[in-house]
Amino acid sequence: MRALLTGDNLLNAWLIGFVAVGIIAGVVSGFFKARKIQPSGFKWKQFRFEAIVAVITITISGALLGGLNGFLKRHGIIAFNHGPAAWWQVAIEYVAYFLLFDTWFYWLHRGMHREPFYRLIHKLHHKSTAPNVLTTLSVNPLESFINGGFVPLFLSVFTVHDATMALIGPTNILMGLYVHSGYEFLPRWWNKSWATKWFITTTFHDQHHKYFNWNFGGYTPVWDYLCGTVRKKYEADFDKIKTRSVRSVADAGEPQPAA
Repeated sequence: MRALLTGDNLLNAWLIGFVAVGIIAGVVSGFFKARKIQPSGFKWKQFRFEAIVAVITITISGALLGGLNGFLKRHGIIAFNHGPAAWWQVAIEYVAYFLLFDTWFYWLHRGMHREPFYRLIHKLHHKSTAPNVLTTLSVNPLESFINGGFVPLFLSVFTVHDATMALIGPTNILMGLYVHSGYEFLPRWWNKSWATKWFITTTFHDQHHKYFNWNFGGYTPVWDYLCGTVRKKYEADFDKIKTRSVRSVADAGEPQPAA
């Protein structure tokens, strides 16, 4: 017990406690409820279904991607630069991955909305019209392999530093959870600034699940804007979500007095 309350363990305990208190406070205060994109969209039946699909998909695609990565490494096709890296080298390698994956995802994702690919591959993911974090993994194993397969392809072409790879892995996971979270936490001015509007919002991808034929981008909306596949009401709907206040949502949930 004493070891748990010293050094790094104590810092980790404080961080976990801080996050836990923040989540509890957010729930109690209505902070999360005010930022739910589809307030009545969550369904336990769908959540259970997604949990089952997620386990199956992780098992199959994890084995396939793990085997592919192992094969490519053993044959020297994938190799890392283990030497020290300047920050700008890591930045260039990471930005290259980020933009190339976004291109890969947009065109393959858009293609999977065409038959017979939609029915055979992508339809399973769209059973959730109001996404939650489990929706990230609720995909056909083949689709998971196609999306996840970009990393070994990228690493086969480019020899990146270890520090870059340390960023790429978490990015895949965190971006998937972020766009499917169902909550919009970005500030109201996000889509008004040219410095920030090119980074995808949760609302952007949430609307893809709700309205189906729009908003195909994975990391950015750049290709959607270039190809005219951004839902026309996306930015207006984003603004509506951000005008909600915690108080207004709380009042909406209170019983109304009889007329």
